[in-house]
Amino acid sequence: MSLRMPSCATGALLLAAVAAAMAADAPKPPAADQIAAAVQAAPKDRREGAAVLGYNEEGKLVTLRPGTNDLICLGDDPKVEGINVACYHKDLEPFMARGRELDAMGSKGQDRHKQRWKEVDEGKVKMPREPRMLYVLTGKSFDAATGVIAEPYLRWVIYSPYATPESTGLSTKSGPEPWLMYPGTAGAHIMISPPKK
Repeated sequence: MSLRMPSCATGALLLAAVAAAMAADAPKPPAADQIAAAVQAAPKDRREGAAVLGYNEEGKLVTLRPGTNDLICLGDDPKVEGINVACYHKDLEPFMARGRELDAMGSKGQDRHKQRWKEVDEGKVKMPREPRMLYVLTGKSFDAATGVIAEPYLRWVIYSPYATPESTGLSTKSGPEPWLMYPGTAGAHIMISPPKK
């Protein structure tokens, strides 16, 4: 009986599995640190009352802090390199939660978007018809001691279900000026992405 060396593809799969297992076992930041990072995406005067979702020791998304205003902030996923936090109006939570469910089931990209839009159209997922805000903040790292995100980049998203260029006067071409993404769908939103420094 001869032993063969694993192929490059098999080796790559093994390495990916080990990396995923290590990331899952990596210690999660304390709840206070996750909260401090997550609320950085919100306007300063809305941070204190925002609800915060983050990760427990098992890596499950849980409520770290209940809120007293209309914002929900989503903590950084510790399995993903860098910092990516967001805050959004609580009326968007059914839409956001469904997106996380579909993601966990392996539905990605356009397939995930189309499934959510269909479920909103059918009344299975609640989505407000009036504009609602989403703030997305990315960065290199978060220093809990100083409360500073290194290399921060904040962009704004205004969900405006079923909005069109005709109803908003916006272009559908991406750029530094506001533009409309996914026009005419339940997930239509205005993107405002300032130039990066």
